[in-house]
Amino acid sequence: MTSDAAPAGPLRGVKVLEFAGVGPAPFSAMMLSDLGADVVRIDRPAIPGPTEGSGMSSITVGILGRGRRSIALNLKHPAGLATALDLVESADALIEGFRPGAMERLGLGPDECLGRNPRLVYGRLTGWGQEGPYATTAGHDLNYIALAGALAPMGRRALPPAPPLNLVGDFGGGGMLMVSGLLAGLVEAMRSGRGQVVDAAMIDGAAYQMTMMYELLGRGAWVEERESNPNDGGSHFYDVYETADGEHVAIAAMEPRFYLELLNRVGLTDSGLPQQWDPEGWPEASRRFTEIFRTRTRAEWCRLLEGTDACFAPVLRMSEAPSHPHNVHRKAFVNVDGVVQPAPAPRFSRTPGSVARPAAGVGEHSAEILTELGLPTKRIEELREAGAVG
Repeated sequence: MTSDAAPAGPLRGVKVLEFAGVGPAPFSAMMLSDLGADVVRIDRPAIPGPTEGSGMSSITVGILGRGRRSIALNLKHPAGLATALDLVESADALIEGFRPGAMERLGLGPDECLGRNPRLVYGRLTGWGQEGPYATTAGHDLNYIALAGALAPMGRRALPPAPPLNLVGDFGGGGMLMVSGLLAGLVEAMRSGRGQVVDAAMIDGAAYQMTMMYELLGRGAWVEERESNPNDGGSHFYDVYETADGEHVAIAAMEPRFYLELLNRVGLTDSGLPQQWDPEGWPEASRRFTEIFRTRTRAEWCRLLEGTDACFAPVLRMSEAPSHPHNVHRKAFVNVDGVVQPAPAPRFSRTPGSVARPAAGVGEHSAEILTELGLPTKRIEELREAGAVG
């Protein structure tokens, strides 16, 4: 599937300006584009050389860049900065993911941008937030979730805490938090006619996602040692088990009736297992579960348990997930320019989202976007020759 059409979706008509960065900020822009927003990404002009497309930038181009147009501007050139501010005037929202103070030094901070466009919702996405002792220091997902209390509970008791990819801080705590903040800001701006700054910090988002666990801790229902709680690998009924062929299955039969269904189907109903919710019995029950799940292959367990209320799923690799019948039925993955990738979500009954176009090259739409600003061809060429536009 490839597309280069006008954006569709519930955000059609919303204009977003993205200042190119890495990780969660591009993810936020991708989500907004998938939902129909017209997202224009301001890139720095490409610098040819052996490092082009390498390092950190190489893991955030491609799929995360899908759906929007690119204009390459030299923001340190007066004409490049002026062009960026012209784009700000017509935008509904802005996304930037730099360290605090970087946009101000460029002359594109909230004061300048809201001065040009008082209705603008100005989104700032950082790891540590705009203020605080850590605000200007470097960091990555693992650091943010560590300080939020989200990393310590993850993993096996005998090992150090396990990094959960960079989902909890970057994309859940950062990217999705930014999208929800921008959407809330846009709704409020429709009522008040005034924009504002959205400070989306990954450490805040990581902590926010831990609300249930903090509530349990606060009332004495959470044990801080790993593998001691119902949902951290401590219980036998919420864990991952190896199968006879070295694959794995995920079991999450927490509710008693689902747990009973699981026991019935795997043949453990009358086996003298400890009571389900007695933590003292969990180690022995886990041992029994480990033994029985090693008696069949993953495919055999699928034939026995898929489609039942045993709260079962095979643990699929990324290369396997797109072809699973459930994901195929829901069209959960799409093929864009030969690359299989997750489809836009969530689903909308009247205004479904879509991938508007594959990832744009740096400056691919510079002339098109400048023409929309009202610049004649001659002026566009002058800006290119002056090094203000790439």
